Amino acid sequence: MTELYWTDHAAWPLLASLQLLPLAGAALLLRLGEGPLPAWLGRGIAALELLLAILLYDRFDVHAAAYQFAEYLPLPGPFAYHVGADGVTVLFVLLGALIVFLLSLYSLVRGLHQETRLIATLLAVEGLMMVQLCTFNLLWLVAASALELALVGYLVGHWATSPQKDLATSRFYRFQGLGQLMLTAGVLVLGWAHRDHFGGGWTFDLLDLASQPLTPRLAALCFFLLFYGLGVRTPIFPLHGWLPTVARHGNVALAPALLLGVKLGLYGLVRFVFPLLPEAVEAWSPFVMGFAATGVFYAALLALQQTNLRALIGFAVVSHTSLAMVGLFALDPVGLQGGVLLAANFGLAVTTMMLMTGLVYRRTRSTRLDRLGGLFDRIPMIGLTFFIACLAIVGMPGTPGFDAAHLVLEAAIHQFGALPSVGAALGNVAAAGFLLWAFQRAFLAPAPAARAAPVERATGLEWFIAGVLAVVLLTAGFHMAPWLDLVEAPMRALAGRFGHV
Repeated sequence: MTELYWTDHAAWPLLASLQLLPLAGAALLLRLGEGPLPAWLGRGIAALELLLAILLYDRFDVHAAAYQFAEYLPLPGPFAYHVGADGVTVLFVLLGALIVFLLSLYSLVRGLHQETRLIATLLAVEGLMMVQLCTFNLLWLVAASALELALVGYLVGHWATSPQKDLATSRFYRFQGLGQLMLTAGVLVLGWAHRDHFGGGWTFDLLDLASQPLTPRLAALCFFLLFYGLGVRTPIFPLHGWLPTVARHGNVALAPALLLGVKLGLYGLVRFVFPLLPEAVEAWSPFVMGFAATGVFYAALLALQQTNLRALIGFAVVSHTSLAMVGLFALDPVGLQGGVLLAANFGLAVTTMMLMTGLVYRRTRSTRLDRLGGLFDRIPMIGLTFFIACLAIVGMPGTPGFDAAHLVLEAAIHQFGALPSVGAALGNVAAAGFLLWAFQRAFLAPAPAARAAPVERATGLEWFIAGVLAVVLLTAGFHMAPWLDLVEAPMRALAGRFGHV
């Protein structure tokens, strides 16, 4: 795990800028208060953050497996500031910056109240996400994760309209609070084990901890704690109990897009758990594979029974996140690449579906499938973009999910044999069924007789948001090479830590 410092790439610390800009912007907006000018200033800051993410990608050496743009600042105790980026980091930074920028525009479309405070919250969440994506220090990871989840929980309830939004908020905090406690406990055990082995002060630096192999029992304990903590927020079966309620009764698009668009749980597994605990990961991979294969089918079957579009999308997330876990826990270069690419593809596609669902809700005031229908004639761009996202999730050719799913299934057959791999593939076929069924019910079925007025046509800004998402999905699907180049070198290096590779 070597490092290349930011002075080798840029004239200023890019990773520090990516973390500080949205946090400083959020503080500035809160000080300025409500008004159209502060809100537009916030959107400008989100756009600038996206430009910084693009600059990071432009200056990143995709052929190097080493961490790049590393920055270090000694701070008291175990809180040293230490960050760096590999190709997976760059991919997720780009995804997070794009999603937050589009959400800032979406707030303008929806005309949500307290707009400046909303955009300030989005920027604060973005800054905390960037901290988690860039840091090497697990204490920084824990602190940023706790603050981010608190703010997302605020989004879940404060800007929701459902009468049961309090239920969604309380369930979110209960599940995520327990996951956060497990994550914190796992990190503390890692730091204690390093101190007990080497003596001296505590350290939570990834590079320091990776140099010390743990005993099998201690490694198994740390794996359980970290896997549970990260699995709740991913979410993976059977740790997904909060998602259907939050998807149905929480905020329609903003909070779900932040939670599900940037797969920080899966990223945490790849960034921290796999390098730190390779023996434990390898020992528990068959069990995780079993849960993942079960989750693909279980969530798909539940999705087929849903009458609410938001709940259906929630179960689609669980089903397809399980498929990404199959690829990651194959523990070979092909599977790791496929799992990471699936996570990025699902994040972008689910964000697209949530935003399009929010635009539908603005017109119909409902996401029940029996109250939708007849929408494609009035809002064809929104329907078409929703359809493209459905195809991306099921891995159709021409979308980024196609190559990623192919890599996952290839690795699963090699590592686990044909039977579980065929099961995962059939689960993906079931997903195609319920997603295309949902599209047909929502957009192509006859309009319900109870709908009195015609549906409002899409505005120019809605065309822009839908068009950007459709273009990004299709461009990534037809030109997958840049995504593959980003993740290939770091995933090959990571796979080398496992004994069977």
